[in-house]
Amino acid sequence: MPLNIPESSDPRIVIVGAGFAGFCLAKKLSGKGFQIVLLDRNNYHQFQPLYYQVAMSGLEPSSICFPLRRSFQNEKDFFVRVAEVSRIIPEQKQIESSMGVIRYDILVLAMGAKTNYYDNKNFEKNTIPLKSVAESLFLRNCILRDLETAVMSFAGTDISPLLDIVIVGGGPTGVELAGALAEMKLHILPKDYPDLDSSQMNIHLVSSPDRLLANMSAPSSEKAKQYLIHLGVHLHLSQRVQKIDDGLVYLQNGEILKANKVIWAAGVVAATIPGIPSESITIGGRIEVNQFCQVVGDTNIYAIGDIACLKTEDYPEGHPQVAPGALQQASWLAAHLISKGSKAIGFKYFDKGNMATVGRHKAVVDFRKYHFSGFVAWIMWLFVHIYYLIGVKNKLIVMLNWIWGYLFYDQEFGKELKFAKIPMELSP
Repeated sequence: MPLNIPESSDPRIVIVGAGFAGFCLAKKLSGKGFQIVLLDRNNYHQFQPLYYQVAMSGLEPSSICFPLRRSFQNEKDFFVRVAEVSRIIPEQKQIESSMGVIRYDILVLAMGAKTNYYDNKNFEKNTIPLKSVAESLFLRNCILRDLETAVMSFAGTDISPLLDIVIVGGGPTGVELAGALAEMKLHILPKDYPDLDSSQMNIHLVSSPDRLLANMSAPSSEKAKQYLIHLGVHLHLSQRVQKIDDGLVYLQNGEILKANKVIWAAGVVAATIPGIPSESITIGGRIEVNQFCQVVGDTNIYAIGDIACLKTEDYPEGHPQVAPGALQQASWLAAHLISKGSKAIGFKYFDKGNMATVGRHKAVVDFRKYHFSGFVAWIMWLFVHIYYLIGVKNKLIVMLNWIWGYLFYDQEFGKELKFAKIPMELSP
């Protein structure tokens, strides 16, 4: 039997991807008269907004990961399979995966998005992305190894390439990472590496738009800029990276930055699969769906989350690729499928606002026409992220880590993790 999944008298719903959208949908559909098959390349759910904190040793991987089997261990007719889907065969209602062929009655695509290198192999080869826990750990190890090399360098040696870091992308990920690195330089390195002149470390943030956080309001963008400048981050706005080679980053204006570590946070592109109707592929590789989240061209295939593009008058290029949108779509689709398609009103995205943290006491929040910054916004950011974490234990661990770090500036930054990928089964 393909993937060792028995047949069932209930309709089989195959969900591809266990991110925010796929995980939420699986939770809401389990025990509701369906056979659920959840496919993902990992057997754990990852809390993407906090990848950068794993990279900065603020959190351990298990704090933001949740094993799928543990979450669904008491569900009947529910199957988790670690597999990568290689092709969809819509006419046969089948998908081909790394572990065999599986049929479906309803297929839900929720693969999310991947790093967008804009088809530039040079950028892909010479930068570090931040779209998984494994990549976060790799970045952590790169920073630590270069720090150890720098502290053992002879006097007079140019250690700037070892210490300096270039971040490409002025969105939330780039801004939050720049702020975290700047605070590491100011508060962590002087304690953990007292024999290293941390003032030689330079953090560069390169942004193609002329302002940071282009998806947020102008006041929030300006406030984030002020915060980063105050923290000592070098901003390169309205600049594009032309080439990256041998630790040198060439900017559009002719400036050359020296850094062994270049972090790519310059956008995402949808992770599509061969077999999706070509007429449904739209902006950024996203899959166009109708108001009922059905893929254009096939009524048995749905798409939700970052991969889906629902064009409306308010969002002509599709709703924002953010976690609240993915969760809202998953909740709506679950209710729609449970009601056997009787919901007459289609999905409508509700904008819950945007937020980004820039460091200790420093954050910006947009909610409708209101803009918050500073300590109040920072507290809002903390509670929102704890709220969306899965599992009571994870919530407590993250909260205690943040309280401890807030009081003592203690991140255990000297703890290098030897593995490049996280284990198959994470401890609870």
